[in-house]
Amino acid sequence: VLEADNIDAMGNRPEAIRRLRNIVLTQPRNLGAVKALGDMLRMDKQYAGAVEMYSKAIKIVGGDHPGDWRFFYLRGISNHLRHRWDLAESDFLKALKLSPDQPQVLNYLGYSWVDKGINLDRALKMIKRAVQSSPQDGYIVDSLGWAVYKLDRFKKAVPILEQAVRLMPNDPEINDHLGDAYWRVGRKMEARFQWRIARSEEHTSELQSH
Repeated sequence: VLEADNIDAMGNRPEAIRRLRNIVLTQPRNLGAVKALGDMLRMDKQYAGAVEMYSKAIKIVGGDHPGDWRFFYLRGISNHLRHRWDLAESDFLKALKLSPDQPQVLNYLGYSWVDKGINLDRALKMIKRAVQSSPQDGYIVDSLGWAVYKLDRFKKAVPILEQAVRLMPNDPEINDHLGDAYWRVGRKMEARFQWRIARSEEHTSELQSH
């Protein structure tokens, strides 16, 4: 598994995936290899394959222990990214049933609900719990600010989103959210400034990915 990680780090992901597939084929109950293959397929945007591996991992571990939450969480992300929200939501809820205070799951599910405009009050409570667990995580703080914004509490959203930008100053989505909140409270010049930063960061990340 470590060798596959090294091969991937050197820029040859297809070979890394091939090696992990060989391990899983010959050692189908090798949990480390199964999860590693799932992670690598997910990073490679092969979401259906990732779901298959995380499902295999759940079968290996049983799926009923508190520590098993991570496999449902990862499968949920993969299902979400392949546009199967029905399956993703079910996975996130199962992850929370196994381990109710996981900030990543609380944040991912809460933010997704906010983004879809559903279960907003419940989502807000979940994200607040996530922030209490991880107050220095800019993404989670941003989720709270955006949830408050989506509930039309724009003045309350501003200081939360400002804190998120302080924690993650170069994330285009977080800058964009703060720009939207500034605009809603009449701080138009600051809004435009944040949107310019967001566009600049998006452009930089696009250049780096080529």
